[in-house]
This record gives sequence, structure tokens and C-alpha cells, in this order.
Amino acid sequence: MDIPLSTIAVVGLGTMGTGIAEVLTRAGREVIGIDISEAAARQAVASLEASTARAVLRERITEQERHDILARFRTFSDLRAAADAELVIEVVPENYEIKQQVFRELDAVVSPTTILATGTNALSVTRLAAESQRPERVLGLHFFNPAPAMKLVEVVSSVLTAPPAVESVTRLARELGKEPVAVGDRPGFVADGLLFGYLNQAAAMYEANYASREDIDAAMKLGCGLPMGPLELLDLIGIDTARTVLEAMYAASHDRLHAPAPVLGQLSEAGLTGRKAGRGFYTYDAPGGQTVVPDAMTPTAGADAGAGRPVSSVGVAGSGTMASGIAEVFAKSGYGVVLAARSQEKADRAKARIAKSLERSVTKGRMTAEARDEALARITPAGTLDSFADVDLAVEAVAEDLDVKRELFATLDKVCRPGAVLATTTSSLPVVAIARVTARPEDVVGMHFFNPAPAMKLVEVVRTVLTADDVHATVREVCRKVRKHPVDCGDRAGFIVNALLFPYLNNAIKMVEEHYATLDDIDAAMKLGGGYPMGPFELLDVVGLDVSLAIEKVLHSEFRDPGLAPAPLLEHLVAAGCLGRKTGRGFREYARR
Repeated sequence: MDIPLSTIAVVGLGTMGTGIAEVLTRAGREVIGIDISEAAARQAVASLEASTARAVLRERITEQERHDILARFRTFSDLRAAADAELVIEVVPENYEIKQQVFRELDAVVSPTTILATGTNALSVTRLAAESQRPERVLGLHFFNPAPAMKLVEVVSSVLTAPPAVESVTRLARELGKEPVAVGDRPGFVADGLLFGYLNQAAAMYEANYASREDIDAAMKLGCGLPMGPLELLDLIGIDTARTVLEAMYAASHDRLHAPAPVLGQLSEAGLTGRKAGRGFYTYDAPGGQTVVPDAMTPTAGADAGAGRPVSSVGVAGSGTMASGIAEVFAKSGYGVVLAARSQEKADRAKARIAKSLERSVTKGRMTAEARDEALARITPAGTLDSFADVDLAVEAVAEDLDVKRELFATLDKVCRPGAVLATTTSSLPVVAIARVTARPEDVVGMHFFNPAPAMKLVEVVRTVLTADDVHATVREVCRKVRKHPVDCGDRAGFIVNALLFPYLNNAIKMVEEHYATLDDIDAAMKLGGGYPMGPFELLDVVGLDVSLAIEKVLHSEFRDPGLAPAPLLEHLVAAGCLGRKTGRGFREYARR
């Protein structure tokens, strides 16, 4: 049955309600804005006037179109104004009692054919529908903030929702230029269901003093290409709002990953709810402000403890993509580099790979031919680790296998001169277990580059309980000299990035296992609703399912949290040899080259 949706009421004219009203009026709908606060209604009108004026200045709409848009938006303080609406979207505070009261009053006002949509992202749509006189007409319509800019809309069906109602709002979403994703009724739905678990883990990481707020945020932006760090995002969303969503998720899942980190409750109770309060994880220039200002926890510039050791020559052990990339980074920054592999032939091939990479940089105008030749001349390929005898810093980039790395470090201990810094690029193994095979564990540190090393700015600097202060200072200084951003973290599984990234990826797999959403819908939700450069399944196939499974197992083994146990579907795909792009099949199939 075709249900026309030309007149739409929006109940609640806060930031989200105002944004939804703007999207609707611009798309030619008559919009009835309702809020018990006359000030909120006036602000909604002013916001629409301002945004459309900017659109005229930018020549995106004409003055007549602006006039028509403003004429289609009327505001009221009484729900009876929704009587003629074919669709009502409520975006009042995330509270059952408030939403239920709105739905009860709407039941008495609107037509029997009117669709009632809740904008909740945390509460049960089914529970709200069950207490309505027309449960078959109730569904969820979850826009993302800011609604005019964000493309994703989650269309949420309960077991009571009639298919024609879903079809109508889905069609409306497309007509608004949005990307609708059909999901079932569970707290957080797809995007927030995955996002808030990740945000919660970041808050817990900060609370445990594992890493600073600045390093956690920088790690996820630089290591994963995210537009905002998790603690910045919590401040934007509102720490109290995040806690409410997580409480609802935990009530439904009983997964410890969803149990709100205590710091979220402490900040909320103190009124430090983020940007809107002027202070949350960070401090802002004013309530509602966007500019972060220094506070007592802001790091002092140049506050690295102590002086480091001089480094002029670097040894890189390995012949794969990561080793070649790291060698290229050091050579381009003026360091003499010894690139050692298990044979001279492999070392020569690795240098040839670097030569091709440098040539691409010349072709793209990123470096001169002279600079290319100078960088390449600084690299000496070698077929034995004996060539590391005089290096100041030795960096290994061999297989992610503890036995292999321990054997290599035992050799470095014998070969490298006293005082040389020994660094491992492990992404998940305990650095101290590698350090203990040497007679100088104080000289050993983690230096986790990200792939591709020439392009990725992040390096996780992993200090063990035995690492010397000057070794830590040395590595941070070297990172700056090669134009990388170092973040400090302790020696525990996953460090910062993988410890936050892989539980999120694992939870996405569980959603598919539970038939809650499709691969395509989940990927679309996280790209459109979370600003992720890749969806979780795209990323898993790129990283490699075997690599992902290995990291998941390490995280589960270290933290012993049942929620971190690898999803069975991931284990089954790896057992079947479906490892992602490198094998032509993972979660998706790929054309073989």
C-alpha cells in the first residue's frame, strides 16, 4: 500500500530535530515542528533561516527557494498540531517515560494511518510500539548528527511493524538523498551498536592510565584514518548520552564490553558531559564550544623525560613489505640504513622494491630524482645480521611469531654493539618476552609502524617495565626526525590501535552471525554513520582474516574477557582458507589478478 508522506511532524526541536526538519523542508515536505519550549522553536526557525541564507550566498539555492523552504516550516508547542501529519518523527530525550507520554498523546491526536517514528538510538522500539494503540505503525527512524550532512538513516522494524510502513519511510529516506539501512530492534542498532562498544573501551583504556587522552585519539585518527578520536567523539556526542546508550546495550547483551566504564558515570555525575558543558575528557573555550583549551592534563611541549642516545645509522631486519617500507622511511630522512634479510638475494629484492616505491614518488612529483638517488644510496642490503655490528638502532620487521622474534633478538644481542637500541615492530606480541632473551632488556623497546610505513604517520612506542628512560626518549626523537607521530603505550596485547579496533571488527562479525544485518548494510552504516574510511568487512579482507584471527586470539588470551573470544565465523573462514583479498575470497569474493 502506497502511503504518501507529504506532511511530517517533528517532535522535539533540539539539534537533531532541527536538522531533520531542515532536511525535510529542503526536500519539499510540509514540516510541523513541535516543542514545549518556545525558545527551542524560535532557535529552530533561526537555525533554518541561517542555514538557508548561507545556501543562497553559496548559490546552492535561489532566494525564492529559500522563501519556499521557510514557508514550509511551522512551529507549535502542542502535540495536537500533528493531527494532519502522515508521519510523526519524535526526537525527544532518551527516556522511556517521556517518549511513552509523547506516543500516548499522539495516539489520541493523529489519523489511524499515520506512521509514528522514534528517533531513539538506545531504547527498545518494540517496547514503545507495544504500548501504542497502533503498534503496527510504530518504527524507528534513526538519523545521524548533523542530519543535513550525514547520509545514513537506520530504519528499525520491531516484530510488530507492518511492512508497508517500513516501505514508506524507506522510500522517503531515499527521496531525501539518504542511504536507508534496514535493521532489527536492538540497542544501538548497527552503527551505534558497534561504535559505542569501541568508545567504551577507549574510555576504559584512558581510565586505566594506559595511555593519555591525546595519544588514544591520535592513535585512532592516524592509525585508522578516523575523522575524530574516540574521546573527542564522546565529548561531541555527550558523555551522559553515551552512558545511557551503553546502559541499554549492556541490559540487552550482558556483554562486559558494553558495561559503561566507571569514568563515564563519574564525569556525568559531575556535570562534565563534554562540549555542551564546556568540559568532558577535554576542556573547551565555553559551554557548547568546539575549541579545546589547555588544562591540567595537557602535555607540556618538549616534556619528554631525559635525553636520548645519538642515532645516525639504522639496521632493519626483514625483507617483506613492512621492512622495506621502514627502511625507505629512514633512508629518506637521511639515516644510513643496513637492510638485512635471510639471504643477499632477498635483501637485494627488498632494495629493488624500495627503488620502485621511490620512483613512484618521483613520478607523482613528491620528491626529486636527486633525492631519490641519495635515499637509495643510503641503503645497504645484506644477507646476514652480522652487518648490524655498528648500527645505533636495530629494528626488526620479521614474521609475527614469538619464537621467530626471540631467536632474532638473541642474535641481535650478540651482534649489535653495546648501547645500541633494539626495537621490535610487533603489533600484538609481548615486547618484554622478546626483550628477556637478551642480556640487555633495558635497551629493548616496541616501535610499531603501520602499513604502508612510508604513508602512515603513526608509530606506537611500547615501553616495557624494563625499558630504560633514554631508550624511550631515543625512539620518540627518532620518530619525530622521520616525520612520524609517536604515541606512548604500555606493553600489553594490541597496544592502542589493535586493542580498540579488533573488538569492534569482531562484534561486526557477530552481527552477521546473528543474521541481524548484512555485510553490505554494516559496511555502509559504519562508513556513512561513523565516518570510517572502510567498512569492517572491507577492512578485515584487506588486513587478512588469518592476521585478524591471530590478533583476536592474543587479545582474548591476555584480557580473558568472553566478549573478546573470536567469532566462530571468523575461525571457520580461516580454516577454509578464505583469508581475504590475498586469497581471492574472505567475507567477499575478489577477482583474481
